[in-house]
Amino acid sequence: MAVAGIEVTTQYLTFKLEDEVFAVDINKIREVLDFTTITKVPKTPEFMRGVINLRGSVVPVVDIKLKFGMSKTEKTVNTCIIIVEVQFEGETTVLGVLADSVQEVLDLEPDHLEPAPRIGTRLNTEFIKAMGKKGDNQFIIILDIDKVFEEDDLEVLSEASRAPAE
Repeated sequence: MAVAGIEVTTQYLTFKLEDEVFAVDINKIREVLDFTTITKVPKTPEFMRGVINLRGSVVPVVDIKLKFGMSKTEKTVNTCIIIVEVQFEGETTVLGVLADSVQEVLDLEPDHLEPAPRIGTRLNTEFIKAMGKKGDNQFIIILDIDKVFEEDDLEVLSEASRAPAE
C-alpha cells in the first residue's frame, strides 16, 4: 500500500534515537554537525536545549527525544546535531535536532513505504509521514519534520533564533 503524495524514490537521512531508526527527507537537511557547546536559553521548554552559533547565525537546538517522550539525549562520541529547515507561517525556520547518531542516506522507493499507523484518536501521529521498510524486518519512522513541532513550539524556537549570536 503506497503512501499518498509519495510517488517517486526519495532520499532520506536516517538517524537513531535510542534503539529506533528515524528518517527525514534529505531536501529538509542543511548539514550534520558534530555535537558542540549549546547555550541554554532561560524560560524555554525542556525539549529546547538552547542555541548554537552557526557561522554567525543563532540556531535553536531541540532534543527531539524529549519531544517524543524519550529520555534526554546524552553526549556521546556519535551524538550530532542535524540542521534542518522547517516551514512555519510561510517562512523557513532553521533549527538543530539532536540525534544519538546519524546512520546513512537511504533511497526508499514508494513501494517500500507504508502509511503511518493509526493508533486511536488520542495519539497524534500526524508528524509521521510514513513507515519505511529496509530489508525484511527493519522499520524506519519517516518524519514530516514540518509537523513534529506545534505552532507554540515553533514560536518559541523562532524567538530564540532572533537572539543575538555570541
